[in-house]
Amino acid sequence: MSLTVNCPTCDNKVAWNEENTFRPFCSERCKLIDLGDWAEENHKISQPMQSAEPMSEKMIDALEEQFLQHHKFFVEPE
Repeated sequence: MSLTVNCPTCDNKVAWNEENTFRPFCSERCKLIDLGDWAEENHKISQPMQSAEPMSEKMIDALEEQFLQHHKFFVEPE
C-alpha cells in the first residue's frame, strides 16, 4: 500500500515513495514555488510569546548582545 499526500503547492495527489524525488511536492516546479514563498517570507514559523511580561530595554539589549556574539559578521569594524 502506497501512502499518498497532497502537494503543498497545487494540492495534487502525490505518492510518498522513494521514486518521487520531489516529495511532498508533485514536481520541481511546485518545490521551487514553495522555496520562493519562504524566501519572500510568505511562510513563517511563529512561536507564541513565552511570557506575558513586556520586554524592557534591558532585556532587548541583552538579546541583541547575545545575537551579536553568535553572529559576528553583523558587527561593524571599529
